[in-house]
Amino acid sequence: MLSYARLLHTILFLFLAQAPAPAATAPAVARVWDGRPAEYEEFLRTAPIERVEMIPLGVTRPRRAFFAPGGLARSAAWKPLRPSYQGGWFESYKSEIAAYELDKLLGLGMVPPTIERTYQRETGALVLWLEGVKSWEQALALPKPDSWSRQLARMKLFDDLIGNPDDNKGNLLVDGEWNLYLIDHSRSFMEDRNMLPQKLDHVETALWEKMAALDEPGLKAALGAWLSDKQIRAMLARRDRMKTTIDDLVKKNGKRAVFVW
Repeated sequence: MLSYARLLHTILFLFLAQAPAPAATAPAVARVWDGRPAEYEEFLRTAPIERVEMIPLGVTRPRRAFFAPGGLARSAAWKPLRPSYQGGWFESYKSEIAAYELDKLLGLGMVPPTIERTYQRETGALVLWLEGVKSWEQALALPKPDSWSRQLARMKLFDDLIGNPDDNKGNLLVDGEWNLYLIDHSRSFMEDRNMLPQKLDHVETALWEKMAALDEPGLKAALGAWLSDKQIRAMLARRDRMKTTIDDLVKKNGKRAVFVW
C-alpha cells in the first residue's frame, strides 16, 4: 500500500515539476538529453548547485536542487538515500542510477539522466528534473495517440525486468508529445527472482530482443558499480520468467497478437 507521506511526496514532486520556468517555455518533448546524454550527465555532475529546497514529507526526505540560470538544466531531484530499509522497503540511491544506466543499455529513453554526486558531505543520486510534463492522472482523461499503447508496453517490460514494486502512478510522467517517463526507482532491483509487478499482454519486439540478449558479464560491466551480483542475477531470473510468460501468451493468442510493434 502507498503510504500517505509518500503520496504527498509525489503530489509535491508533480506540482514543482509543472511550475513554469522563468523567462522560458518548456519543450514539447521533455527528453532534452536525446542524442547528448553524456553532456547532460557531465552537467549534473559538475554544475554548481545554488540552493536546495527541502520538502519535509515522505520517508525519503525528497529535495530539489537548483542550478544557476543559463545552464543545460534548471534543477534536479536530489536523493541522498543511503541503502537501507525505509518504511518496510529496502531503498537505495544506487538503484536510481542503475535504472538510468539500464535504460541507456536498452535504448529505452524513459528514465531521465541520473548520476552519483556528493553535495555537502552527502552522496546520492541527482536526477534531471523534467519540465513541462503532465501527471498520469492528468493524462488519463485526455484522448491518446496510437503510440500510447506502445509506451505502456515498454514501461511494463522495464518494470518487470527491474522488479519495480512501487505501483504509484505518480512515478509516471507524460510530455506534450505523449512520451512516457519513469521516475523514482529507489525500491527497484530487489533480489526477489519471482516478482513480476506488471501483467504483460503486448510486447515491443525490438525492446524484448535487447532484454533477451542481456547476460551477466554485460550487466556487470554496465551496472556493477550500482548493483550487487545477487541483484544482477535476480534481474536475469526475472527476465527468464518474463520469457516464459511471453511464450505462453504466444501459444494462447498467436505471435502477431503479442508482438504488435
